[in-house]
Amino acid sequence: MSKVQQDYQSLKACVEAMQALLPQIEATGQLLVERLHRGHTLFACGNGGSATDSMHLCEELVGRYRGERRPLPAVSLNTDTSVLTCIANDYGYEAIFSRQIEALGKSGDLLVGFSTSGNSENIRQAFLSAKNQGVTTVLLTGNDGGSIHAIADHSIIIPSDNTARIQELHTFVLHAWLELVENENWT
Repeated sequence: MSKVQQDYQSLKACVEAMQALLPQIEATGQLLVERLHRGHTLFACGNGGSATDSMHLCEELVGRYRGERRPLPAVSLNTDTSVLTCIANDYGYEAIFSRQIEALGKSGDLLVGFSTSGNSENIRQAFLSAKNQGVTTVLLTGNDGGSIHAIADHSIIIPSDNTARIQELHTFVLHAWLELVENENWT
C-alpha cells in the first residue's frame, strides 16, 4: 500500500470513528449560533496550523461562507502581529491570547481554541482568562484532550494522535458549524 493510500485509510478510519462526536458538534454549533444571535462575539485562537483554523472560522463569519447574510462578530486572536509581539515581549508567549481575552471578552462571548495536543499553554491561559470573564470555551483537540480539556466548557476530541488527521477533522467541524450558521435567518 502506498503512503497516499495509507494516509487515506487513516483519514477514513478517523472519519468513521468521529460519528460518535456528531451530537457534540451539533450542540456546540448551535451554541455558537445562539451566542451570535444574541450579539455576542466569537473569539478563536490556535498556534501554527491551528492558527489557520482559527482565522478560517472567523473570516467565514465576518465575510461569508456560501450565502449572503450580515457579517457576524468574530475575532481570530492570532492575527494581529503588533499585539502578539507586544504581549509576548512584555508578558511572555503564554499570555498572547489571555491578555486579549481580558481586554476584549465579555460575559456571554464564546472562545474556540484549536490545539491538536490540548496542551498549548497560551490556549490554556486564554481559557482560564475566559472563565474569569464569563466567556464560554470550546476546545477542538485530539489525542486524550490534553490539559485544556479539564478546564474547557465543551471539548471536541478528534479520535486520533495524528496531527494531520486532527487538523483535517477540525476543518470538518468548523465547516459543519458554518453550515448551521448559514441555515439561520440573520436579518
